[in-house]
Amino acid sequence: MANRFILNETAYFGSGARKELKNEIVRRGFSKAFIVADKDLIKFGTVEMVTRELAGTSYEIFSEFKANPTVKNVKDGVAAFNLSGADFIVAIGGGSAIDTSKGIAIVANNPEFGDIVSLEGVADTKFKCVPIIALPTTAGTAAEVTINYVITDEETGRKMVCVDPNDIPVLAIVDAELMASMPKGLTAATGMDALTHAIEGYITKGAWELSDMFELKAIELISKNLRAATANGKDMVARENMALAQYVAGMAFSNVGLGCVHSMAHPLGARYDIAHGVANALLLPVVMEYNMPAAIDKYCEIAKAMGVDISGMTKEQGAKAAVDAVKKLSLDLNIPQTLREIKIPKEALEQLAEDAFADVCTGGNPREITEKDIFELYQKAY
Repeated sequence: MANRFILNETAYFGSGARKELKNEIVRRGFSKAFIVADKDLIKFGTVEMVTRELAGTSYEIFSEFKANPTVKNVKDGVAAFNLSGADFIVAIGGGSAIDTSKGIAIVANNPEFGDIVSLEGVADTKFKCVPIIALPTTAGTAAEVTINYVITDEETGRKMVCVDPNDIPVLAIVDAELMASMPKGLTAATGMDALTHAIEGYITKGAWELSDMFELKAIELISKNLRAATANGKDMVARENMALAQYVAGMAFSNVGLGCVHSMAHPLGARYDIAHGVANALLLPVVMEYNMPAAIDKYCEIAKAMGVDISGMTKEQGAKAAVDAVKKLSLDLNIPQTLREIKIPKEALEQLAEDAFADVCTGGNPREITEKDIFELYQKAY
């Protein structure tokens, strides 16, 4: 069996990396940008930090999308893009902006998928999407380097996970200065999202040596830097290390898959608009405990990557130390610890379990799991 690894063709890293934008636009012969950006980023001046680097390139801005972007958001974006006369997309923001951009860019060049819902899973698109330049403003989703995006189907109340090598941005600019204005809560939640990517990508069924190398490094970087980045948003060393960590985690999980933390987090976002990073952070220790028998050796490596000295411990103790380290990090960051805290009604757990079991990420879980198991995990998290 062959292991496939797909990455975007070019990426820049470091504070001020956005200054490479103009040269790349000229080199690629682009003429007009369709900018997809969150309204708050426009209000707080983050978008202007990017547009001033366009110097001479015309652009239009599209900002009509939700934190959990919907089918309607993407359809509206496709219509706006087609009217704009733009020949490339600049995505500025977290996963919401970049995922919306991917949906727009794919459908613009593959209009037969204009219903959007047919993109769910592995869609048989024929053409590469409209070129996307992605500038992430959060250190979490790694959408700038992945072949995945998530869109909410409002009619069914489900998050659709779309997997398509044709959607990957041609260029990623990972500039920590664009992340400096992130509030503490968002820094913490997106950082825990990145940690969830790294841990699930490390233990998923599709993991192998190359992906393991990236995921362990991401776990190490996050463990060393997330507290500092959250406590002091102007700590640019911590910010840059988190920006790199989330990208490195994305390089791997995009190619090997995830697991049940994500499949359980997706319906929380779709049905209750819970921030994806918060949902992941809350569920991660619960699902890790369930998966421990299937990945005990790797859990010991996770503990070591998180700075835990497990010498003298049994494998079981080392594995538990990994779960405990994740719990402590989450607590230190003031992440909610129960579904009750985020106001999920207990009577909704059965429907959530049904949705989660059907999610594409469930198949990658290292330990076989049933809908009943997922329901019980939701109950434990409640």
